[in-house]
Amino acid sequence: VAKYLHHYSNRAHGPFVVVDCAALGANLIESELFGHEKGSFTGASQRTRGLFEAADGGTLFIDEIGELPLPLQAKLLRALETGTIRRVGGTGYVKVDARIIAATNRDMRQMVADGLFRQDLYYRLSAFPITVPPLCERKDDIARLAEHFLSRMEDADRHLPLSPEVIEVLLAYDYPGNVRELRNVIERAAILACDDALRPSHIVFDEPRRASAHSAARHARAPATPPRRAGPVTDQAIAQALRDCAGHRGQAAALLGISERTLYRRLGRRQPASAG
Repeated sequence: VAKYLHHYSNRAHGPFVVVDCAALGANLIESELFGHEKGSFTGASQRTRGLFEAADGGTLFIDEIGELPLPLQAKLLRALETGTIRRVGGTGYVKVDARIIAATNRDMRQMVADGLFRQDLYYRLSAFPITVPPLCERKDDIARLAEHFLSRMEDADRHLPLSPEVIEVLLAYDYPGNVRELRNVIERAAILACDDALRPSHIVFDEPRRASAHSAARHARAPATPPRRAGPVTDQAIAQALRDCAGHRGQAAALLGISERTLYRRLGRRQPASAG
């Protein structure tokens, strides 16, 4: 969402800079955001610009802003109100022009009530709030996001299509970790699949929801599984089993009494003949 807002704004020509407050300690966050002067702390061998300055003319996306310590909240508020920042160890102020987009998965109103987040900063940031529903309420997005994560992997040239059976399993899970958890699930599945097709057995969730998601998906498609067929596994038997199972290779393999891997090998050997 933040990238979309940046891309379709009058600052699209400027930089889009991201800082994740949850991934940095309190001391690192201050230095990352505001920069530091030479000698301001041990190891500061030179002046370093912070992310505010790096985002000048563009957008600074502050992710998980609820993790920002209270002292830094005051410093951030001053930067927003004055358009200037002061580097760690510095005495002067530097003018910056960066639009701020902030995100969090926490209840900010409750944090304000509990004294964990400054009320003035909350109102300064919430001029135009956007609420993104949890992934469990956006089932239609799951398959598209899964395809997107597969395409962004380092070996994206290895095509691993999402079968209807895999999508069934993905849709049966509630994703308490939202999009990040879905991304982890897809990356893990691609590793488990190696060069094989992506199968439901490659979809591994955190317990205890894993078993319920797989059982729900199995229950949804169980009535379509024909009884196991007797007889030799000929090419004709494979073709008939695939027709009987509407192209579902896992069910066809079960019907034939062979493993899916064996079925894939048999289909691979048949491919040159059918192509000719």
